[in-house]
Amino acid sequence: MAREECKALLDGLNKTTACYHHLVLTVGGSADSQNLRQELQKTRQKAQELAVSACARLTAVLRDRSLAADERAEFERLWVAFSGCLDLLEADMRRALELGAAFPLHAPRRPLVRTGVAGASSGVAARALSTRSLRLEAEGDFDVADLRELEREVLQVGEMIDNMEMKVNVPRWTVQARQAAGAELLSTVSAGPSSVVSLQERGGGCDPRKALAAILFGAVLLAAVALAVCVAKLS
Repeated sequence: MAREECKALLDGLNKTTACYHHLVLTVGGSADSQNLRQELQKTRQKAQELAVSACARLTAVLRDRSLAADERAEFERLWVAFSGCLDLLEADMRRALELGAAFPLHAPRRPLVRTGVAGASSGVAARALSTRSLRLEAEGDFDVADLRELEREVLQVGEMIDNMEMKVNVPRWTVQARQAAGAELLSTVSAGPSSVVSLQERGGGCDPRKALAAILFGAVLLAAVALAVCVAKLS
């Protein structure tokens, strides 16, 4: 039961961290807005809630000395996956902090991406006024307060990582994977049997006929290039 709970928490944390990473990449771009900053705030707070729950659950289980060896190995794999996910979350939060400070919402907006639109200023202004603005107006200094909060949260995540390493000592290089390298490539990703390609079929030996054809094609191509250079010099 504890294993399934930890897996569910880790799965939710992975998805939330991936979503946060995707949102961070748009900060400072043409799609940046207060709506994006609010979505970033909600996503990172959700990720931190999941991280706190997963950390508490995994720590309690791994500190249990009566845990069986096979179960401990499984929880150690979950612990390594969790710590790696937490490292990525901290890195993205630091990136969001840097980008948010470099592109504040309350400052006068400047075009961050050249769209190629050119023309008289009056015409461009008329077209801009005729369309509905999709950017939310910044309410006061929302981004300034959010950056301060984000800075505190980055420190909290860093402290969580340090506390994890102090409470549970699980060296990452000692944890062994359950599957062989490349085993996920063998999984069936489509219903049609014709689309399933095995590693043996992909990694087969080189066909001598294809190799010979490639060599002949390369020789002909080099000869054509040499002939073209000679003709250019003579002319």
